This record gives sequence, C-alpha cells and structure tokens, in this order.
Amino acid sequence: HVLQLIHAPDWLITFLATSVGGAIQLVSTFIAPIGMTFLFLALLEDSGYMARAAFVMDRFMRKIGLPGKAFVPMIVGFGCNVPAVMATRTLEDPRERLISALMQPFMSCSARLVIYMAFVAVFFRENGGQIVFALYVLGIVLAILTALLLKKTALRGEATPFIMELPTYHVPTLRGLLLTTWERLSVFILRVGKVIIVASVIVTLLSSFSTSGKPLGEGEVGDSILGSIGKTITPVFHPMGITDENWPAAVGLLSGVVVKEIVMGTLNGVYTRMDAGDAAKAAADEPKPKTFDFWGDLAAAVQTIPDNAKAFASGFFDPLGFGQIEQTQQSNLQQAAAQQDLDTTTLSRMGKLFTTSAAIAYLIFILLYIPCVNTMAAIYRETRSRAWTLFSIVWGIGLAYGLAVLFYQFANFNAHPMQSLVWLVVILA
Repeated sequence: HVLQLIHAPDWLITFLATSVGGAIQLVSTFIAPIGMTFLFLALLEDSGYMARAAFVMDRFMRKIGLPGKAFVPMIVGFGCNVPAVMATRTLEDPRERLISALMQPFMSCSARLVIYMAFVAVFFRENGGQIVFALYVLGIVLAILTALLLKKTALRGEATPFIMELPTYHVPTLRGLLLTTWERLSVFILRVGKVIIVASVIVTLLSSFSTSGKPLGEGEVGDSILGSIGKTITPVFHPMGITDENWPAAVGLLSGVVVKEIVMGTLNGVYTRMDAGDAAKAAADEPKPKTFDFWGDLAAAVQTIPDNAKAFASGFFDPLGFGQIEQTQQSNLQQAAAQQDLDTTTLSRMGKLFTTSAAIAYLIFILLYIPCVNTMAAIYRETRSRAWTLFSIVWGIGLAYGLAVLFYQFANFNAHPMQSLVWLVVILA
C-alpha cells in the first residue's frame, strides 16, 4: 500500500511486496510450529528421556545394523532433516554413521507437514489425520528398509556394542529450555530464510518475463519462463496424475528441491496469478452495459420467479439445511486458507486440478524425493563422499517416482487398465 501511495513502478511493487515480502511472511509462519518442535525436543533431551529412549530402542535398532543411539537422529528428523543428519556424528563407527545419515531424508520434517496440511484441507477434511499419519509411517518404513538394504549389500557389518551412561531424570529449567530452543530456532530461521527469499525472488523473476525477455502481465504466467519450464517437465509426471493444465504442480516440485518450505509459496503465487488471468479474461469477455430497457428488464425479472419460488419452497423440504453443504465447504476452504496463510483461490484451484488419487501420489513424492539442498549438503559434510550423496539423491527420487506412480496407476486401474498395467509392470520390473 505504501509503495502504491508513492507511485512506485509495478515491477518494484511486485518485487518487494510479492517476492521479498511474501517470502518473509512465509518464513514467519514456520516460527511457531518449528519453535514448538525444538522446544519439545529440548524437553526430551534435558529431562533425560531421550537417552532412555535410545537405550530401549537398542534391541530393535540392532536388527538393522545400528545401535540404539541412532534412534535419536530419527526423532530429530521430524523437526528438520539437517540437524538430524548432523546428529549422526555422535555415532563412533563410520559405517553406522553413514547408514544413519542416509535414513534421515525419509523422516517427515516440519516443512513437509505444511504441505500435507494444505492438501488435507482440500481433499481429506474427514480423515486428514489418518492420511498424515500414514505418510509419517511410510517414511519410517522406507528409512528402515534403506538401512536393511545397505546392511545386506554395500555396508555389511554388525552394530557396535552400546555403552551409555543414563542420566538421572530431572525437571529441566525453563531458562535452559528457552535458550536451547532459541539457539536452534534462530539458526534454522536465518539459514532457511535466506534460501527462501533467494528462491522466491528467482521464481518471481522467472514468472514475470517471457522466454523472449518481454515483461508479462499479472495473468500471463503461463507464457513466462517459469511456465515454459513447468510445461516442459510436466509430461514426466503424467504417470502420477499431474496433467498438462496443472503444470504449476511440477514447478512446485522443482522449487522444493531448494527447500520444501517454498513449495506451497510457489503454488500459491502461480495459482493466484493464473486465477487473476482467468478473472481478467472473463471481465474482458463480458458484454458492455446496455442502456436501460424497462420491458426487457421486466421480462428478465419474471423469468426468475420459478427459481426463486423453488428456493423459497426448499426451506420447507430441507429443514435441516443439507442444501447449504456446498456453502459450508467453501467456508471451510476459506478457514483452511487463512490457517495455511494461502489464498483461497489456491486451495480452490488445487481441488480442481488434482484428483484425490493424484493428490496422494503428489504427497508421496513430496515425502520421498530430495528433502532440500541443505540436507544434501549436510549428508556430504558428514560422509565426505560425493558417491553416497549422489546415491541418496538418486535413491530418494527413484523411490518417490516409483511409489507415486504405483499408487496412482493402481488407484485408477479401472479407468485405464492397459495403461496402468504397463506402468505397474515397468515400475515393478
């Protein structure tokens, strides 16, 4: 608003308000949930419970070739995968440290949870909790299967003896908890915030210019560089239910490689601009206002009498208000959009462009492919191996694509049996 008052150019308003301002607003929405996650983890650590959990889990973890201490990074991974990978340095054996580091990308971090909740608000309002829980369990199962695979193949060996001094239970001090939480939260916000702002600026620039370098209007995002990239890579995701019309979903996956926190921000920005373009086109197609025509307007009013009478009578035949379900759903959509700090048109367009099975396949892909470049960098720092870092990237993308396609094709087998059968054979072969 201030920029408009000083008559700033449109490109500057878009850059500062939509790009930088939107990125800062997006980062601010993570402070509360991630802060609570770090606070809860600090409580478990300072009270002595985390050490006992590692001791209790030792017998199970040994079955996958790891000591009980490897359980702690997995718990940390539910907050953020980066500190989870860094926490593997507490393991003395290099083989165990490597296996544990390669498990962490499958833990559902808090950034993924933001994406889950947005899709749950649109597609799974009645059983959203079960869907999110299933995604968490799927990540844990695949992390365990990854460890078992490595134990049986390239990283053979047995877990080292687990010797650990158990601290006594005690009540942590509030000051200590807050200091630990603030230290972790500030590092996380500064690190992620810089990446999100840079990524948001890049996305805005790519969506504001055509491939020839021409500046584009608000509703011309489909003709932008970003639109061209999205439409080019979208066919790769056809087998998991992403249609050509829904090319922003492919762009969201591409931006998620940088940092998962920006996926919904990307979808929100692109879907909103697409909606603005549709609205402008609809306004242009509307006929120009006519001069007042008494007899014509009277005839039009008479034609509305049957519909109005039917609506009046429905109050007697629908005393419980079942006819208001659609309006209630729209109200719920608005509430969900406010909670997720998204535009209502974003969730509405998601509901139109995704089918339910495609939405689940999309979430499976989000869960399993590259968490973010920071996690990959952390894996490289801890393993000092480009080969194992590349393995983590390829293994994650392969699992994500394979399982997402398997789910979508199996769910839609009746709609196109031959196509689904071919894809099922290709993936399982």
